[in-house]
Amino acid sequence: MSSLSLLITTLTTTWTVLGTAALASVTHKDKATSETPLPPVTVLKPLCGADASLRANVESFFVQDHPAYEIVFGVERADDPAIAIVESLIAAHPTVRARIVVHVPPRGENPKVRNLRGMLPHASHDLVLISDSNVRAPRSYLSDAVRTMVEGDDVGLVTNVFVGVGGGSIGGDLECVQLTGFVAAGAALPTAFGDASVIGKSMLFSRSLFESIGGFARVADVLAEDFVMGKMFQHAGYRVVIAPTVLDNVVGKLGVKAFFDRQLRWSMLRFRLRPVAFLFEPMTSPLAMLPFAWSLMGSLSLWWLTALLFIRDVMPWVFFKGPRTAYKPLILSIVREVAALAIWAATPFKRHASWRGHRVRVGTGTMLFAEAEKPARRGA
Repeated sequence: MSSLSLLITTLTTTWTVLGTAALASVTHKDKATSETPLPPVTVLKPLCGADASLRANVESFFVQDHPAYEIVFGVERADDPAIAIVESLIAAHPTVRARIVVHVPPRGENPKVRNLRGMLPHASHDLVLISDSNVRAPRSYLSDAVRTMVEGDDVGLVTNVFVGVGGGSIGGDLECVQLTGFVAAGAALPTAFGDASVIGKSMLFSRSLFESIGGFARVADVLAEDFVMGKMFQHAGYRVVIAPTVLDNVVGKLGVKAFFDRQLRWSMLRFRLRPVAFLFEPMTSPLAMLPFAWSLMGSLSLWWLTALLFIRDVMPWVFFKGPRTAYKPLILSIVREVAALAIWAATPFKRHASWRGHRVRVGTGTMLFAEAEKPARRGA
C-alpha cells in the first residue's frame, strides 16, 4: 500500500512537469499575425477599491495593439477610490475608447458577477473579455486572445495562463510560488486536454453565445463563477482553449493571514466542487507522504521529497520567470507545503467566506447564501 501511495504521489507531482510542457507548447507557439481580420472587443474591468499596483495594471490595457477595442470599468459606489485612477488614465490616453460605469448592482450574492451584470449592458461589442483588476498584460494580449477565438474551431471561451509577480513579503512570495507552480500548470493541463478548469483572471467569449446558454444569471449566486462558466461552454459543446499569452497576476505585499485566507477560500471551492478529489489531495503532497517514503527508502526519502518539490515549484518558476529569483521557491516550497496541508485540514470545518467585505455562507457547488441579520436584543 505504501508503494502504491508513493507511486501516486510521484505521478501527480510530476503532473506539473507535464503541465509545464503543455504550457510551453501554448505560450511558445508561433504568434505571427495572420491575414484574418480581428473583430472588435469590449474589455470588462470590474473594480472595487484601489491598491498600489492598480494604475500600472490598468494602464497596460490602454496600450494594447488590438485594432479596435473599448474598456468598460465598473464600480458599485460613486466614492470608490479606483475612479480617480481610471479617470486620469482615460485623460492620458484619449485615443482609447473607455468609460466608467457606476451602477446599482443587480441581485446576486457573488459581488464580481453583480458588478459584471451591471457593466454588460454598456458593452458595444459582441466579443467581451473579462479581466481582473490585478492583471497586468503585454501589448499583444487582446490580439492574441481574439485571434485564438476567431481562428479556432468551435471555440466558446478563451482563457490565459497567469503567474504570480510582485510579492515582497512572506505572504506575497508564498502566493507567487503557489500561483506560478501548482495553480498555473494544474489549471492549464486539464483545460488543454478538454476538461475546462477556468480561473477567471481572463475570459474571452461571445456575449450572445454566453447569454444563449444561461449567461450571468446562472452564476450570480456561486462563488466559483469562473469554473462554472467554463463548464457551461464545455457542456454546451464548445471548446475552452488557452491563448498564447502569459499574464502577470500582480500579488503585492500580502500578509501571511491574507495568503491563508485566499488559499482557504480556493480550497473551499475545490472541496465543494469535487469533494472526492479533495479527500485524496494529501496523496499529492510529498510532505504528507514522507512517512510512507521513509518506511520504504529510509533517508533516501529526503532526496525524493526534495526532487518532487523542485519539480513542482522551482521548475515552473524558472520556465516562466527565469532563474534570477528562483531562490524564492527553493526557500518557500516546504513552507508552502506545510501551509497547504494546514489549509486542507481546516477546509471541511469552514462554512463562510469573506470576500470584498461581503460575508457569505458557501454551500454545495459553491452556492452562496447571505448571512441573515441577527435580531436586535430587547432593551438594547
